Amino acid sequence: MHSPRTTIASTEQLGELAAARGAEILTQAIAARGEANVVFATGVSQFDVLENLVRHDGIDWSRVTGFHLDEYIGLPASHPASFRRYLKERIVDRVRLGDFHYVDGEAEPRTECQRLGELIRRHPIDVAFVGIGENGHLAFNDPPADFETDDPFIVVTLDEACREQQVGEGWFRELQDVPERAISMSICQILAARSIVCAVPEARKAKAVLAALHGPIVPDLPASILRRHFDVSLYLDEESASQLSAR
Repeated sequence: MHSPRTTIASTEQLGELAAARGAEILTQAIAARGEANVVFATGVSQFDVLENLVRHDGIDWSRVTGFHLDEYIGLPASHPASFRRYLKERIVDRVRLGDFHYVDGEAEPRTECQRLGELIRRHPIDVAFVGIGENGHLAFNDPPADFETDDPFIVVTLDEACREQQVGEGWFRELQDVPERAISMSICQILAARSIVCAVPEARKAKAVLAALHGPIVPDLPASILRRHFDVSLYLDEESASQLSAR
């Protein structure tokens, strides 16, 4: 078991530090192999990470292939909550990536999982940017998460706590508007990344952070599995780390 390297910073610094660590990994991979592969997370927690990343000097984005963690099933790319739209606006349209493979939530789900699985097997991931959900989820792997599947992408059913988080963050007006199913990168595939950069701001994540770092490693606490990876950098602000301090 490994303890994630944990940095507690101001909310303003958190995104900057997480982006700097990701940029370091990408530039090292490009220097070593001439290319790099990355997974991007979405959501409010990643706003500052991506903003700092696109401004970072020294990354040859033409040598980078990108993937993302998840997408709602049946949600058009034009919807404000679409993760395809989120990443197109926040990174894909702002840097010249060598290639980017979107999760198409409007495709037949299992066929799309197979397509993405074949692609990502050919692109071993150097760094995966992730967050932790209020219910402890990683990507859309809600509790109890599947720790056993070796499929890179899977179809999941979103629990109510996860869907309520999406309303609380302002992506949807009401719970009934949030899709109940999604395509998600699996736990196994997230852990297959050589390095993981996890950015988790805000007090509403404090309970999940505590459970991830100090609870048992079990499917009911999906983010706890990060302790089984050998290279995780966890970035918290004072609010998200507040229960660690109390402990």
